[in-house]
Amino acid sequence: MRADLTIIADLVNPGARVLDLGCGDGELLAHLRDNKSVNGYGLEIDPVKITTCVKNGVNVIEQNLDAGLANFPDDSFDMVVMTETLQSVRAPVEMLREMLRIGRECIVTFPNFGHWRCRLYLTARGRMPVSEHLPHSWFDTPNIHLCTFLDFERLCQDLELNIIERFVVDADHANRPLINRFPNFFGTFAFYRLGRPER
Repeated sequence: MRADLTIIADLVNPGARVLDLGCGDGELLAHLRDNKSVNGYGLEIDPVKITTCVKNGVNVIEQNLDAGLANFPDDSFDMVVMTETLQSVRAPVEMLREMLRIGRECIVTFPNFGHWRCRLYLTARGRMPVSEHLPHSWFDTPNIHLCTFLDFERLCQDLELNIIERFVVDADHANRPLINRFPNFFGTFAFYRLGRPER
């Protein structure tokens, strides 16, 4: 299984009800079903990936995330997962609110635009960075809301979301000592486990 999905799988409790937003070919849900007895559903828009999910026995619904999650009632799931997709939805604030309306907790992962290579690229070339973890040019990128880890944590603070856990890794999804000390400068990807606002 992909390294990033392994990190996510470790954050999901056995027997949980899970919704995977942008589930792709269903690899995470199949793993959780087979290894943690998870009851999971995925949302996906790509018909080829949906076909793969069905072949692998993964419950999948064809749905565009930009249409929202109003078709799910409150507290439908224990965990809602969004892997490297938040930066490509049109309304990320509303998406986070909806994830925590239908799920008790959520896991969000995204690339860090504050990584030192991005900063150096902008400084040295004066152009939008293109890198291994941000491989698209500015005019064809699906990433319309790029942010840094500090930006995201400020948003969570403004929305009063509870950051339960955070893991920051490099491009190989490995943790390094410098990343732990300066995550917004050396971290490539972050994994946030979020809870609802504390009342």
